[in-house]
This record gives sequence, structure tokens and C-alpha cells, in this order.
Amino acid sequence: MQQTIETVINLMAASAITAPKAGGKDCLEIVALTEADDLSRIAEEMRNYAHNSSKENYWHRDAANAENAQGLLLIGLAGPVTAGYDCGGCGYATCHEFEQKRELKTFEMGYSGPHCIMRMMDIGVALSSAAKAASMLNIDNRVQQRVGAAARALGYIECEVAMGIPISISGKSIFYDRKTPSKASLAKKS
Repeated sequence: MQQTIETVINLMAASAITAPKAGGKDCLEIVALTEADDLSRIAEEMRNYAHNSSKENYWHRDAANAENAQGLLLIGLAGPVTAGYDCGGCGYATCHEFEQKRELKTFEMGYSGPHCIMRMMDIGVALSSAAKAASMLNIDNRVQQRVGAAARALGYIECEVAMGIPISISGKSIFYDRKTPSKASLAKKS
């Protein structure tokens, strides 16, 4: 199945690369991971961070998904900063004004921002295209924020915003009907 996972990840990456982008400008970084050690390392980073979040149980749930997946496609927003549309979606009248006044803030196990709304739509379209490619091949997948944040924190992808799409081939999808551990059960493990 490893060869199938690698083929699917590559097809997903191709779908993300060719997804429409505002102004036709490529703004994405795409990384494919298929080694169990990488997925385990990302899952461990998610578990280590979980206690810092008000959503600790969700970090643990998504870490289990990452650990049990056979592949992970990371899609990140790399540049250029704006699409050049002067749409005002960022809160500024022009893209130039946004670029000049933008004060980039970075958050632990999250993203840097603010960002151009068109670029955020670009990453959404690319994620949807990649997930659809896997779905058309009947490969279980789920777009996830936390796995992208952990992979970014570990340096697997160099960008300001990253999302991940773990994939799995099994008799039942690991991404749906997921058990979210209760806060009480997490406290017992500590």
C-alpha cells in the first residue's frame, strides 16, 4: 500500500498546484510526507502542545489521526503577500497599503498573520482540490488545521499558514466517528 499512498499524495499535490489562484500567481508551498517516523513526530508535537490549548482534547484526537495516517500533504501560504486586487478584504484600501502597514504576528502552534483574504481563499481552494483528488480515488482524508500547525512548528514546511490533509487506507475511515477524549480521561493520564 505504500506505493499507492505515495501515488495518491503526488496526485493530491498536483491538484493543489494546478488549483486556480487569484491573479494566476503561485503562492503555495506544498510538502508530501509518507514516512511513519515523520507522522509520529508531528503527532507527538501535537500531544506535547495540547495542554496549552483550551481545546486540549481535540489536539489529542487529531494527533491520533496523524499517527494512524499513512501519508500527509501539507499546503502552506508562502507568498506573494497580496493578490493585487485592492479589494479591501484585509481592512486596507489598497494592497500596497496593507503590505506597508502589515505587522506580522506569530502565535505558538498557530500561524503568522494578518493575511490577504484572496490568498486565504487560494489556500482553501488548493486544499479542497487536493482533498477531492483523494476522494475521487476513494482514499480517506480530512483537512486539518492542527496537524498543519504542528508540522509548521517542527519546520516541515516554511510558510506563514499551513494546513494538512492526512490520508489513510483502511477498512473504516479513521477521520470520521472520531472519539474525542474527555478532559477527565486526559487528566487521569497526567
